[in-house]
Amino acid sequence: MQIGLAVGDVRGPATLATVVNQVRVAADSGFATAWASQALGWDALTALAVAGATSDIAVGTAVVPAPQRHPLMLAGQALTAQAAVTGPLTLGVGAGIGAMVSGMFGLPTDRPVRRMREYLSVLGPLLRGDSVDHHGETLTAVGAVLIPGGIPAPSVVLAALGPHMLRLAGELTDGTATWMTGPKTLAEHIVPVITKAAAEAGRASPRIIAGLPVCVTDTADDVRARIAEQFALAAQVPEYRATLDREGATGPQDVAIVGTDIEVAQALTRFRAAGVTEFMAAPYGTTAEQNRTISVLAELALTETR
Repeated sequence: MQIGLAVGDVRGPATLATVVNQVRVAADSGFATAWASQALGWDALTALAVAGATSDIAVGTAVVPAPQRHPLMLAGQALTAQAAVTGPLTLGVGAGIGAMVSGMFGLPTDRPVRRMREYLSVLGPLLRGDSVDHHGETLTAVGAVLIPGGIPAPSVVLAALGPHMLRLAGELTDGTATWMTGPKTLAEHIVPVITKAAAEAGRASPRIIAGLPVCVTDTADDVRARIAEQFALAAQVPEYRATLDREGATGPQDVAIVGTDIEVAQALTRFRAAGVTEFMAAPYGTTAEQNRTISVLAELALTETR
């Protein structure tokens, strides 16, 4: 199981210079990938294009909500970022949190699996340099992304938690990226469903990217209380509530990895055993807490590559 490091907004307010430095630290510390999530601040792909241009590390989005970006536009953004960075790019996409998609952007959220199927059926060819002429139930896309230079198509993964979206991820993408999902749910639900779908579609074994806040600390109760407050939304929205219920968790504080260096290492072992191929660690807490966490995770990442 590879270990990657989350950068940017998910770790707290950060300037662009801070994001660039976080990616550099991830590269210098031996992490496999630097991951950026699309929140309400920096554009994830643009920030990675800037930061990844000067650090030799794989980069990825986990994830970019698709409804706000037409696939013609997202394909152009992704290929531009891939051309800029020194390592390979993983383009993680998702349907987005329904309340935000409708409430902030006024976009429809009905038939999410149908919409995503059409979206991915167009996005894949565009990333490969092909033209599309798609007139579907939920999407129209006509044209191509004309970028010279033979830019390789990024790997595409889909944020998927429910069975229908997981089957779609296995059929049409390279894997899935999860957030706030524990090892029990991964082992008993996510990994079996997507793996079966990929096999039936004749695709390679899927990438299983699991993301969680991580904090190496001697005051676990205090840290979990802060996580419960900061990530309270995840305990309320249907997209995450169903997954937390599968895990038997009250909220994000119950699935976050918090504890001593030994306890953190033991937790990561459980994710490896669950079938996770790549773990996205989001260092949590103060600067000192994050630095301590990164130091411990760097040692664990080195062990994973031996």
